[in-house]
Amino acid sequence: MQTHTEERTTTAEPATATPGKSSQYLTFVLADEHYAVEILRVREIRGWSPVTRLPQSPAFLLGVLNLRGSIVPIIDLRVRLSLESVAYTSVTVTIVLAVESSRGKRNFGIVVDGVSDVLEVSPSDIQVPPEIGKGVNPEFITGLAAVADKMLMLLDIDQLLNEKELSAVVERSEAAVGS
Repeated sequence: MQTHTEERTTTAEPATATPGKSSQYLTFVLADEHYAVEILRVREIRGWSPVTRLPQSPAFLLGVLNLRGSIVPIIDLRVRLSLESVAYTSVTVTIVLAVESSRGKRNFGIVVDGVSDVLEVSPSDIQVPPEIGKGVNPEFITGLAAVADKMLMLLDIDQLLNEKELSAVVERSEAAVGS
């Protein structure tokens, strides 16, 4: 497994995935488990940098960053997924993603333990996640895929923040900019 530790920033432009064809996923690690998001949703990968905290925010919202004039809410994905919190290190990464909502596209950053690879996943390799009981919201996981000797949990980034939470976070971050 490769873990990227560079402090440089990379940017990806949005594109449209073709149904029925393999898709590329950015894989990353949280608590020794492998997760993935569609590469077409990734806007930027950057090293951890401190954020501006917002008062009365949900525990998973670390704060906001000003990225080239755009205010981006930053989410601690460990907290959002009810995993144990850890101190950030030199390999902690923020992945900026384009999230879809009824209000349109918004960029959100997720903090992860480290970025691994970009992998090709065929639709035939994706399986429906099993019922796993309380504590894990199955709406967050679109499927499981065994790729390159790893079991990947494919995340639905649009569901990681439900509409009510998304609206509250966006309004709070916009209000913070205005003050």
